[in-house]
This record gives sequence, C-alpha cells and structure tokens, in this order.
Amino acid sequence: MVLYGALIATLAPYVSTLAVAEFGLGDHGYAAVLVCAALVSVTASVAFGIRSDQRANRRAIATASMALMVAGLALVLAGRAPWAFVATHALLLPLSSTIFGQLFAFARLAASTHPDEARGAILSALRALFAVPFVLVLPVWSVAFSAGIEIMAVYPVCLLLAGIMLAISLRAWPRDGATAWTDTPSGLSFAASLRELGSGRVLVRVLALGAVNGGVILYLVLIGLVFAATEGRGAADVALFVGFVAGLEVPFMLALPLVAARAPKGGLIVIGALLYSSHLALLPVLAHGPFVWLLIVPAAVGGALILTLPIAYLQDLMADRPGAGASLIALQRLAGEGTCAAAFAIGTALSGYGLAAALGAGVAASGAIALWLMDRRTGF
Repeated sequence: MVLYGALIATLAPYVSTLAVAEFGLGDHGYAAVLVCAALVSVTASVAFGIRSDQRANRRAIATASMALMVAGLALVLAGRAPWAFVATHALLLPLSSTIFGQLFAFARLAASTHPDEARGAILSALRALFAVPFVLVLPVWSVAFSAGIEIMAVYPVCLLLAGIMLAISLRAWPRDGATAWTDTPSGLSFAASLRELGSGRVLVRVLALGAVNGGVILYLVLIGLVFAATEGRGAADVALFVGFVAGLEVPFMLALPLVAARAPKGGLIVIGALLYSSHLALLPVLAHGPFVWLLIVPAAVGGALILTLPIAYLQDLMADRPGAGASLIALQRLAGEGTCAAAFAIGTALSGYGLAAALGAGVAASGAIALWLMDRRTGF
C-alpha cells in the first residue's frame, strides 16, 4: 500500500502534462483517455471483485493486476509514442488499479483473525499508509524538476515501484486456500453477484457516498485553479496547502478508531462531510488572505473521516463478499467524479469557482445527511 501510494503520488500529478505536452494528445484527446480509463477501471474492479469472491483466488488476481501495471509502464518507456501512452493509461493501468480494492479486501479477510475492535484500526492504518507517500514524494519531485530532470523520469521510477510490488506479492502474498483465515467461495453466478451489487439498498448508499467523495475530487480540481486566479498565490502555495492537508490527515486517520468504536459510521461521515464542505465552500472566499491556511484543519479532520470510514462502510454492505465490497469503492469513485463534474460545469458556467465550490460542498453535505437518514430508518 505504501508503494502504491508512492506510485500514484509520482504519476498522477503529471499525467495531464505528459498527455498534452509530451505526447501531443491535446485537451480533447486526453479527455477521451480519462473517460475510457474510468469505464475500464470500474468495469474491471467489479468483474475482478466478483471473480475473486466466486473462486477465492485473490492472490492470482492481485498478482495479475500488478503484472499489468508493470507491463503498462514498461510499454510507455519502450514505445515513447502516443499509442503507447493511450494503451497504458486508457487500458493497462486502469485494469491494474483494481489492486487498491483488492488490498482492502485482503486486509478485511486478514483482520477477521483479530478481535472486532481491532478491525477498524487495521483498515484506518492501511488507508493512512496510502496517504503518507504524498507528503514525502511530491516535494522530492518538485526539487528534481527544478534541477532540470525531464518529466518522463516519472515512468522508470514508477516501473521500479511496480516491479517491487509485484516481487513482494509473488513472494509474500498467501497462496489461495492456504491462509490463516477462512475464505469460502461465494457460490453465486456472475449475474447473481451483479444483482446483489445493483440492489436498491446498496446502490443508493453508494450514490450517497459518491456525492460525499465528489467534494474531495472537486477540491483537487479547484485548489490549483483558485490559487492561480488569486493575486499573490501560485503553484508553491498549492503544493504547500495540499501537502499540509495530506500530512495532517495521517495522524487523524490513525486516531480515528478511538472515536469510531464509540459512534456510528453514518454520523461520523456526516460530521466529516460538514467539516470538509465548510473548507471547500470557503476556499475561494478566503484564498486571497492569510486565513485560508486555517482551512487546513477542517480539511484534514473532515478528509480523514470521509476518506477512511466509507471504505469500511461499503465493505459492511457486502459483509460476506469482500471482493465485491471492495469493488464498491470504484463505483463510489465514479459517482464522485460525476457529481464533481456536474458541480464544476454548472458553477463555472453560471458564475465561477466560488459557485462551483459552494455547489460541491452542498452536494457532499446532502449526500452524507441522506446516508445518515437512510441508516436511521433501516437500522443499518
């Protein structure tokens, strides 16, 4: 999980620049890659999650995912052409991204050998481990690029990280059927598993959590644009703000189990969404002055809650299907991207970044409150 966090922190901030400036795809070409990547990622997450539950062959699927990651990164380095970039970022890397959900499915199964009160702490710690590299890796790349290293250097580094991940998994991931915990095949057909995932009880909660997640995605879209449009702000402020938020999220994520054991997940998600929404809505308002830095605290506390708790919540929705439960994370992400895109499009068309932030904040808070009301009514 740490290595995957380092890989994403290394590659994700620069993919758009590589697509447009290095490989010449243009804005519309890169947009098409993003759409294709999102569809492939969600489809693969659902299919691999169901398959891993059907056969309990989690090691095979995890290692195959990481092998695809290695192949995609190697293809870009070998081809250094637009077709290689598109094949990697529209197909191979989205297929390999299922490893994120598979790691949480694996962790949930492994945590079943521990007391109930320890399971939440294990998942929170795992999510925090994914966040840690963002604090460390981004400053290193900032220094490297300032020293004149070309942006394509991210690919060999990512290939090295992916190769280490694959080697560790081949050596240390427990063999299927030889684990310390019970992992019984679901016995459901693919169609039956899809019906289970698409049931109203599950789908409406995924959409509500997607609205909450949309606030996080919108923040990442707006932070650079808002600071770039604000006199006296720039890229250095963006890096500093994002770094501080990510760094402060980690201790709150690690401390979260102390609170989560005494309160319902739905209520804590509401608190997190309200805190995060307040930060998002106020970001364009306070960007010009020193008080913007105070928003780091509600952003980090709220982020720790809404980035960590939904993982366990979604897995609880499919308690006997850890693979399918993990695939709901990808569905939540897709729903979040949709709400983010709608808030951004409407807000910027009618007014500007301020309205976009306010709309995103309102949708995120509404999604969390709707989830809480549903849980109160059904007793989930």
